Amino acid sequence: MSESSVRLNVFKTYKLYVGGKFPRSESGRVYEVSDSKGKWLANAPLSSRKDARDAVVAARKAFGGWSGATAYNRGQILYRIAEMLEGRREQFVREVGEAEGLSKSKAAAVVDAAIDRWVWYAGWTDKIGQLVGGANPVAGPFFNLSTPEPTGVVTVVAPQDSSFLGLVSVIAPVIATGNTAVVIASENSPLPALSLGEVLATSDLPGGVVNILSGKADEMGPHLASHQDVNAIDLAGAGPALAKELEIAAADNLKRVLRPQPVDDWNADPGTSRMTAFLETKTVWHPTGSLGAGGSSY
Repeated sequence: MSESSVRLNVFKTYKLYVGGKFPRSESGRVYEVSDSKGKWLANAPLSSRKDARDAVVAARKAFGGWSGATAYNRGQILYRIAEMLEGRREQFVREVGEAEGLSKSKAAAVVDAAIDRWVWYAGWTDKIGQLVGGANPVAGPFFNLSTPEPTGVVTVVAPQDSSFLGLVSVIAPVIATGNTAVVIASENSPLPALSLGEVLATSDLPGGVVNILSGKADEMGPHLASHQDVNAIDLAGAGPALAKELEIAAADNLKRVLRPQPVDDWNADPGTSRMTAFLETKTVWHPTGSLGAGGSSY
């Protein structure tokens, strides 16, 4: 027998992505992930509340450095993510095709759109401040300047039916503006999200900026929505009943909440609403002073 005929397949072990590392769930639990035809693909970690807490700790630790980085630097890193995805394009075409029951050509179009979306948001990092900030006209000898600042740690319930393009479309705007993210991947199709963690780990993105959990949104979601160190939550992938429950829990510490928005086509122009949803506006007043007896000011 030839060597190739007796070679064992090396099955991929999917892991969480938390704090720049790849832990298994602390509970040791896994669940079966199948393709659109019911064929087994892999066992994915079934994240616990402890995993969610660990992800929040990692996101908070990373927030200071990421929010303090220059917008230009964040843009470079987001573009680097696109570069790395381009190099692993065939892997993601296969995984997205299996996850969503798409032909190879349709899966390739989805992956290409996701890569392009990273590039699009990379270009916005140093421009969004000019769009939503600026000098305000005031009556008096003052400079009055408004500038956007990131909200903080954002929990993202990823879309359930768009395992990759939808996922990228909700993660990229959160981190482009300087926030850090704890992401609950699509429960039925988590593999593209877990593979994305491997790309993020090799893309100069500091550990903890994005943390990816797989498992049940209705198990982790309420805990994250009520977590006192989470500042905002995007309910993109939550159903009506879960979204209502999470919104009520989020009110406990006045989290920003982005309610589920129906998306007919994730390929459509995303606009800037997901970036501005998790920005706070800081306004600074500064006296201009006056020159000479005539009271002219500068």
